[in-house]
Amino acid sequence: MPRRLNVNIPRVAPRRPDLAGHPHDATGLTLAMLFGALVVYASLYPFGPWTWPAGQPLSALLVPPWPHWHLGFDDWSNFVGYMPLGALLYVGCAGRMRHDLYAGLLAGVLPCALSWTMEFLQHFLPGRVPSLMDWTLNSLGACAGVTLALSIQAAGAGVRWHAVRRRWLAPGSGRTLALLMIWPVGFLFPSTMPFGQGLPWERVQDLAFDVLSDHPLAPWFEWLWADMGDDPARLSVAVQGLVVALGLLAPSLLAFTVVHRGWRRAAVLLVAALAGFGASTLSAALNFGPSHALGWITTPVPVGLAGGALVALCCVGAGRRATAALGLVAVSIEIVLVAQAPSDPYYAESLQAWEQGRFIRFHGLAQWIGWLWPFAAAVALFGRLARDRPVDGSA
Repeated sequence: MPRRLNVNIPRVAPRRPDLAGHPHDATGLTLAMLFGALVVYASLYPFGPWTWPAGQPLSALLVPPWPHWHLGFDDWSNFVGYMPLGALLYVGCAGRMRHDLYAGLLAGVLPCALSWTMEFLQHFLPGRVPSLMDWTLNSLGACAGVTLALSIQAAGAGVRWHAVRRRWLAPGSGRTLALLMIWPVGFLFPSTMPFGQGLPWERVQDLAFDVLSDHPLAPWFEWLWADMGDDPARLSVAVQGLVVALGLLAPSLLAFTVVHRGWRRAAVLLVAALAGFGASTLSAALNFGPSHALGWITTPVPVGLAGGALVALCCVGAGRRATAALGLVAVSIEIVLVAQAPSDPYYAESLQAWEQGRFIRFHGLAQWIGWLWPFAAAVALFGRLARDRPVDGSA
C-alpha cells in the first residue's frame, strides 16, 4: 500500500486592495512628488539672493526660532497646506509596503523632514523668515493628512476605489491619471490662446536673450532673438479654432489610452471639457475681475470646442494604440501652433500682473505646467505607442 506524503504547501493570502487602487499604483506617489515640488517653490521663492546670516554659526541655524508674532491665516495655511502631502504620500506608499503602519510612519516623517529643510534654507534668503511654529504646524498637518487617509481606508473606500478603477481604467494607468489631473492647472497662467498650452517662441527668445546676450559666444546665438522687434502676424480665426480643438482633443486622447472603450470615454471627454472651461474662466476672473470671467470666449472657442469634442467622440471605440498615435499628432501640432502664436495686449497685461506680485505664489507652478504639459503628454503618448503590445491586447 503506497505511503501518503504530507506536504505542507504555504497558502498565500490575496493582496488586499489599498487606498491607491491597484497594487504599486503610481498615481498617489506622482501627485505627492508634484505637491512636494509646489511646497518647495512656495517655501523658497524667489530663490535668491542666497546670503549667509551675519554672525550666525551653523549650529544656531539647525533649530529655527519661535516667532514673536504670527497671523491666524498663516497658521491655518501651514497646517492645511501639508495635509494633502501626508495623505498622498500614504496613498503612494501603502501599496508598496508590507504593513499600513510602515506606510503611515514614512508618510508622516518625510513631510516633517521636508518642512525642516525648507525652514533651514530660509535662513539664507533675506526675504523669508524661518519659524519653529511653521515647522510644527506643517508636521501636524502632514500627520493629520495621514490620519485622514487611514480613516478613509478603514471605512472601505480603498476597496470600492479599486473596483471603480478596474471598471474604468487599465492597469498601469497611475502616471497618466496624475498627468491628467494637473492638466487644468496650466490654464490658470495667462495663455496666448484659449485652451492652448505650450511654450511660446517669444518667451524662448526673451529667456535666450537674458541668458546669452552678455556671453562671449553671443554672436553665435543672435539668430534666436533676431526677430524680437518684429510684429508677428496674428493667427487666423481658423487656426485659433484649430488650437482650441487640439487643446481639448490632446488630453481626451491621452485619457482614452487608459480608459476602457465606450460610454466611459464619452464621460471622460465631458469632464475634460468642463475642467478646461472652469479653469479658463477662473483665470479670466482672477486677471480681469469676475465681470470679465467669460471674456476669454471669443468666436473661435465654441467652434473649436465642438470640433475637438466631435473628433474625440469618433475615437471612443478605437484601440489604445490608435488613440495614442492620434493624440501624439494632436499634441505635436498644438505645440507648433502655440509656439507661433503672438501675444496680445490683454495677454501682456495679465502676464504683468502675475509676474509683479498679484499671483506670485502661484506664478511658477501654473506657468511651468502650462508650458511643459504638452511635452509630458507627448512622452506619455509615445510610451504607450512604443509598447510591444497594448495594455488590453487590442490594436
